[in-house]
Amino acid sequence: MKSTILLVEDESSIREMIAYTLSKSGFDVLQAETPTEAFSQIADHNPQLILMDWMLPDQSGIEIIRRLRRENYTKNIPIIMLTAKSEENDKVWGLEAGADDYITKPFSPKELIARIQSLLRRANTELADKVIKAGNIILDPNNHKVTVDGRNVSLGPKEFKLLKFFLTHQNKVFSRNQLLDSIWGQNTYVEERTVDVHILRLRKSIKSESTNYIQTIRGAGYIFSA
Repeated sequence: MKSTILLVEDESSIREMIAYTLSKSGFDVLQAETPTEAFSQIADHNPQLILMDWMLPDQSGIEIIRRLRRENYTKNIPIIMLTAKSEENDKVWGLEAGADDYITKPFSPKELIARIQSLLRRANTELADKVIKAGNIILDPNNHKVTVDGRNVSLGPKEFKLLKFFLTHQNKVFSRNQLLDSIWGQNTYVEERTVDVHILRLRKSIKSESTNYIQTIRGAGYIFSA
């Protein structure tokens, strides 16, 4: 499945150029011109990585990054700072604010894509071994263990993969085809109905007194919210 990248840049010509480069390289691209638009896109789409311009209207990229790092649902999203500021102190300031990488304008498309791919690989590797918590659910990938409301839950391999996928892609609607590609693989032929069967099993296993974690969006697919 394609990674979704949020591009926060107020200069339309630069934004369009970067968006074109990202799309051509196989990424899904979200765009925001202002801090308000950025937070709206993040809440609605849960991007896998953010490209953040330093100089924005109303609020600087530095301030936005600090806010993102304070929020539980955004604190682990990889962020690359885009800026014309090339002084060492500026780079240190950006990284200390919470940016994972820093790229100075002007930059080549190849360098940008290489940095994005490197950061996504690093983030995915770290996530593979990390204990994930959402609501009353705790998933431990290393020990293949899941607890819900403090009770141990036994999941089959596909249900475990589905739950991990949902936990790392919360608040975003996924079609059956997208889930098939992510869990079963793009080169495997499996009927869409199979997804419904495994979702039903997963729902029963993680049923909680307080939350209905997996919701069906008619005509669109499924969404997980904690």
